[in-house]
Amino acid sequence: MIVRAIILSAGEGSRMRPLTLTKPKTMLPVAGKPIIQYNIESLRNSGVTDILLIVRYKEDMVKNYFKDGKDFGVNITYKTQKDFLGTANAIGYGDDFIDDSLIVLNGDIILDPQVIEEIIEVYNSKNPDTLMVLKEVEDPSSFGVVEIEDGFIKTIVEKPKKDEAPSNLINTGIYIFNDDIFNKIEKTQISPRGEYEITDSLSLQIEDEKIVIGHITDTEWTDVGKPWELIEVNEEQISKLKTQIKGTVEKGATIHGEIFLDENSIIRSGVYIEGNVYIGKNCDIGPNSYIRGNSYFGDNVKVGNAVEVKNSIVMENTNVNHLSYVGDSIIGSNCNIGAGTNIANLRFDNATIKTLIKNKKIDSGRRKLGAIIGDSVKTGINSSFSPGVKIGSNATIGSGVLLYDDIESDTRVLVKQNHIIQDKKSKEKKNEK
Repeated sequence: MIVRAIILSAGEGSRMRPLTLTKPKTMLPVAGKPIIQYNIESLRNSGVTDILLIVRYKEDMVKNYFKDGKDFGVNITYKTQKDFLGTANAIGYGDDFIDDSLIVLNGDIILDPQVIEEIIEVYNSKNPDTLMVLKEVEDPSSFGVVEIEDGFIKTIVEKPKKDEAPSNLINTGIYIFNDDIFNKIEKTQISPRGEYEITDSLSLQIEDEKIVIGHITDTEWTDVGKPWELIEVNEEQISKLKTQIKGTVEKGATIHGEIFLDENSIIRSGVYIEGNVYIGKNCDIGPNSYIRGNSYFGDNVKVGNAVEVKNSIVMENTNVNHLSYVGDSIIGSNCNIGAGTNIANLRFDNATIKTLIKNKKIDSGRRKLGAIIGDSVKTGINSSFSPGVKIGSNATIGSGVLLYDDIESDTRVLVKQNHIIQDKKSKEKKNEK
């Protein structure tokens, strides 16, 4: 019986900046939980209760949230990865944690809990040295691509060009290993990327004629690697909500769809909610606001009068003040969105929206995508944002600014206007003459 697992949660997630400038990617919220919590619960529900978290980047946030895991029905221990030296290096920290075998998965994925049950059953029946979970995708070029024959893995190619990929089967970052993997990790050479890759360790197993099998799953699996993927996985999880109202809904509010309203939160009169919505603790929504489907509000969020929020993530302790529009966006923690702020989510030509990731323009594939705003950002009244812009943490956007480009952290953007100031009285005297 497999009762142990390692979850990798050491990295920052630089492609998710500015959201990860202040918190690790695995702790970004999805429908009321950090991403990594979904994985912990999936393991627990499958009977896997001893979990080792490999941490490093802002590790105290992970430790302070999960502690020893008892509140989540598991036993959690931690090890700090000393340097960012790749997945094989991270997994190697579990060499004294393994019993007979263990599950390993990346902390920044969200998967169907059924996957864990599936692979445990397959592993127990086939007893391989390694089981890797695979999924078929349309474009595998951003992943490790796997070629299999009769269920056995033949080759693994990291991020090939689309037309050079050996298959459309990708590595999902979910494995079951026996202790042979630690022998192979010790022999793994550093890759051209300067990391020790677990796929290279698997290649050593294949060369050594160990039994390495691929399990193809068609269940839910999402790799949350880019900001818009956080929006998409939030959409997916909020679509599963069932109504639970712990706070107050004033008379005159209208709700169409499922809603989770946590303790001490209030939805004021005149608020119109359309679609599923998650609202955390101590929130104040309205009056007369329009909240559209798949929107998420963390704890202590205030949404003012006549605000419209559509398919967005608004993190804790943020205010969205009156007469503002927020569409298909992510707003970080401790932000103040000034009155009349407009965050556009649609290009004039209806083309898909591109955004900068590591100084390269990446097509999100989304026709609607608003702004990605880091923590502690302030916007002035009547400021406006073009689709796909990113705002670094602790930035200030002045009143009346129309923003087309990304803004770095700790910067201020102001508009300088030319004013004509006239003396009304002297002008009136001239007119009298």
